[in-house]
Amino acid sequence: MKVAILMGSKSDLTVMEESAAMLRQFGIAYEMRIMSAHRTPDEVMKFSRDARDNGFSVIIAGAGMAAHLAGVIAAHTTLPVIGVPIASSPLNGMDALLAMVQMPPGVPVATVSIGKAGARNAALLALEILALNNGGVLKKLDQYRSDMRRTVLEEDDSIRNA
Repeated sequence: MKVAILMGSKSDLTVMEESAAMLRQFGIAYEMRIMSAHRTPDEVMKFSRDARDNGFSVIIAGAGMAAHLAGVIAAHTTLPVIGVPIASSPLNGMDALLAMVQMPPGVPVATVSIGKAGARNAALLALEILALNNGGVLKKLDQYRSDMRRTVLEEDDSIRNA
């Protein structure tokens, strides 16, 4: 059980590291790679086709601008693919977001929000997928949600009682 975190270029690393950090927090193995749908299409295709055989359960793909990486990956695998739009153009990631969510019927890409928050949510979505068949991951997710709830309630209490 491991997750692939792919990105179109090294400049995407500061965003995609958020996915890696979340997976590390949950003790999930991952592999990070730089692959471009446009500059290394053969490598993307091979990685995608071999991903299941190489032990991957979910693929997270971050890209900016034309953002075809997640879609190209999804075209070559039946593993779940989660796209993370990255704000690397004058359109601040809206171009990447629209490229990811406008997939044709039959080739889905689950797409999260633009940037670091999206990268964190992509990892959480990957964890939820893994938790379908792994009680240990499910237990950690339940604890994570409980901790978030407690933090919000404590913050609320401190404001109301200030």
